[in-house]
Amino acid sequence: MSIAGEDEALTAARKLFAGPCEFVWGTGSIDSLPPQSLPEVAFVGRSNAGKSSLVNALTGRKTLARVSQTPGRTREINFFRLGERLMLVDLPGYGYAKASRSLAAEWQRLIFAYLRGRANLRRVVLLMDGRRGVMDLDRAVMDLLDSAAVSYCLSLTKIDKVPPSERAGLLSDIMAQARQHTAAYPEVFATSALKSEGLDTLKVELAALAAPRA
Repeated sequence: MSIAGEDEALTAARKLFAGPCEFVWGTGSIDSLPPQSLPEVAFVGRSNAGKSSLVNALTGRKTLARVSQTPGRTREINFFRLGERLMLVDLPGYGYAKASRSLAAEWQRLIFAYLRGRANLRRVVLLMDGRRGVMDLDRAVMDLLDSAAVSYCLSLTKIDKVPPSERAGLLSDIMAQARQHTAAYPEVFATSALKSEGLDTLKVELAALAAPRA
């Protein structure tokens, strides 16, 4: 893409994410999901990886998605309609050690049923805390997405907490791991909701999946 084309794509992406965005649905049951209409982008990751914070940062809002300091607090799938063109989906976190085994299993069944059965799902953004990198549960989710043929990209969150001298090596290592997975997008997005780092690049990527303007 030319520089002019890149500028145009960034301008359009910023306009989309700065536009109207509202909570439209929340459910803890796979049987009560909203009707499928707009393309959907889902955010998934370990508990406390920063999913809600990233959704808020991308849309320029502080309280659109509920942010909890207690890992495992988000237990519903929450849907946010962005500019009548894209649905952002905040999924419950997985792998919180202090959650009961039965409750954790219930959450994960909900997540995986959604990922496998949502025809309008265009992309999954798999979030990983940049300070921790790819963990075993993350690899299990990547394997699941591969087997379900669900396209996903990796986003390192809290990248501002990673020393600059370590970032290039971290990104190189995670991109190498992504290349081993058939459904993984080849680019890794490094983001910081707190410092607004890397948000524009991710906006452009996700805006390309939105429904055309009416």
